[in-house]
Amino acid sequence: MPRLELLQSRAFNPYHYVPTKWICLAFVTLFTISTVLHFGQAIRYRVWWLLPTAFVSGLLEILGWSTRLWSSFSPLKLLPFEIQVIGTIIGPTPLIAADFMILGRIIHRLGARYSRLSPKWYSIIFCSCDLISLSVQGYGGTAASIAVGRHQSPDHGAHIMLAGIIFQMVTISIYILLAAEFFLRYFTDSPLGGKEAAYHALGNSKRGRGQLDRNLRIMIGALGFNTTCLLIRAIYRTLELLDGFEGRIISTERYFNILDGGMITLAIFTLNVAHPGVFLAPQDKSESDVELKLKEAGLLYYRL
Repeated sequence: MPRLELLQSRAFNPYHYVPTKWICLAFVTLFTISTVLHFGQAIRYRVWWLLPTAFVSGLLEILGWSTRLWSSFSPLKLLPFEIQVIGTIIGPTPLIAADFMILGRIIHRLGARYSRLSPKWYSIIFCSCDLISLSVQGYGGTAASIAVGRHQSPDHGAHIMLAGIIFQMVTISIYILLAAEFFLRYFTDSPLGGKEAAYHALGNSKRGRGQLDRNLRIMIGALGFNTTCLLIRAIYRTLELLDGFEGRIISTERYFNILDGGMITLAIFTLNVAHPGVFLAPQDKSESDVELKLKEAGLLYYRL
């Protein structure tokens, strides 16, 4: 089909299909339940950093899937398509930031001497990368949506979105590699610089190796599952954008439902079930509330 005809056909059906009503409604309901739970859990356990991460991610997913539901009733309207492009492309990004924060706190509990980065720098570096990815994807999604609304080619915006999602995938991959190294060093008791150097650095203290209790095991397992879901979604969106807005991948609804909506649903509910406020609750009761809040925000030096 000539490119002009493709662009004209997209004016009538930008999805290349009509989103299934019950599927869209199901995802809106699931994300609403998870988001409400995250808001209540963040307040209940005073884990404030989950509000700008998991909670905001849930709001963006609700926005994205609500507009897809709108499209299922009015498939000829461009506005809901434009909104859902932005909402669903950037929705998981704040949730990924929550994973970075969780790993930092796990490292603080088990021993920073096994990590190549300190817990504070995990928050600073990876959350900064997440913010860059969010900005690039948001800009690209907006550009692509505007182009579709003007019956123009969305390729320029799609390329920007692709750059943002590839950057996000690379960030997640580096995060996974660093996390794997940390856990390998912890389980083999192989601190960076060797045991003797770590022993002197700790001032002849044994506080450098934390205890891996049941709660931490559950939290680590949940973090691994959550991260896997987010990585699968990032790989899917990369392939989708590489295939283009006229490609088979973006034109197949079930791929999007399973590999985007399904993966994000599993990831966000994982943190409801294995909530950091429960499974990463501080063991040291002598720590003040102010100190804990500063640690959560990455603004206080993390002690070994």
